Amino acid sequence: MADVIARLREDGIQKRVIQEGRGELPDFKDGTKATFHYRTLHSDEEGTVLDDSRVRGKPMELIIGKKFKLPVWETIVSTMREGEIAQFHCDVKHVVLYPLVAKSLRNIAAGRDPLEGQRHCCGIAQMHEHSSLGHADLDTLQQNPQPLVFDIEMLKVEGPGTYQQDPWAMTDEEKAKAVPVIHQEGNRLYREGHVKEAAAKYYDAIACLKNLQMKEQPGSPDWIELDQQITPLLLNYCQCKLVAQEYYEVLDHCSSILNKYDAGPPPALHACCLLPPPADNVKAYFKRGKAHAAVWNAQEAQADFAKVLELDPALAPIVSKELRALEARIRQKDEEDKARFRGIFSH
Repeated sequence: MADVIARLREDGIQKRVIQEGRGELPDFKDGTKATFHYRTLHSDEEGTVLDDSRVRGKPMELIIGKKFKLPVWETIVSTMREGEIAQFHCDVKHVVLYPLVAKSLRNIAAGRDPLEGQRHCCGIAQMHEHSSLGHADLDTLQQNPQPLVFDIEMLKVEGPGTYQQDPWAMTDEEKAKAVPVIHQEGNRLYREGHVKEAAAKYYDAIACLKNLQMKEQPGSPDWIELDQQITPLLLNYCQCKLVAQEYYEVLDHCSSILNKYDAGPPPALHACCLLPPPADNVKAYFKRGKAHAAVWNAQEAQADFAKVLELDPALAPIVSKELRALEARIRQKDEEDKARFRGIFSH
């Protein structure tokens, strides 16, 4: 261990072991998965915390050899055994890209696209391209790089081939192959009533496709093909959110499907190449109508249900049921409002 600490020190990394780990030091060959909790702190006397995986409720999972944007994490975790807790003080040269990495990790924790706001370019180019990362503390760190301290607790180390990779750690080929598998896993979980877990699977599949899509020219055949794979996954995700009563997210996503091509296709492509299939339109209008009804947007709900009937008259019984339910809820609400107002004016 003394040799490891000495080599780290020569490279501008100071390691302090807080709790010894168990067993032998793992091999950490390419493809090894390290699962750990981390806390990132400023290196000044205050030691202000920037990020804490425990607060977000999910540990970090890092695949060795996958060219993670913060190579120093591979370096430091590769010196740790399971159960070990250690602190690493890292020179500026190792943490210049931390603001970008932290933004992606915060997006993931918030359920957003980890690539939100990024283009297909290197980390340094992204740092110069964007004036703000959307987080004041990360903006400050990006403008004034400084050494950082990482508190790491190594939870688990798994050898290559013994685990299922997270989408962000996959190659493009692995992502393309994984999407239908993840999709089916989501369907199975939904059928079994595990709605939250199903939504997470659909989200992972969408993230894979969006990552592949960002590398294609918008409007190109490959881009369109990927987009058409995203739509049914997004509709499934919306169904999960309907069940979870997260109606405004349903409104946003269904509107994005329906409004995506309002501006029209690029000149080189015919409109039919871009428009979502009619079945997807129907599903998007129906789910959006249900979400509108749930948040008391009666006119918008009625308009969406009318659109469903226009596109697929065979759905008239289902739509009529939804409209009757909406009218009943509106009548009940009106009666409750009248009773409340009578109570106010009776005093």
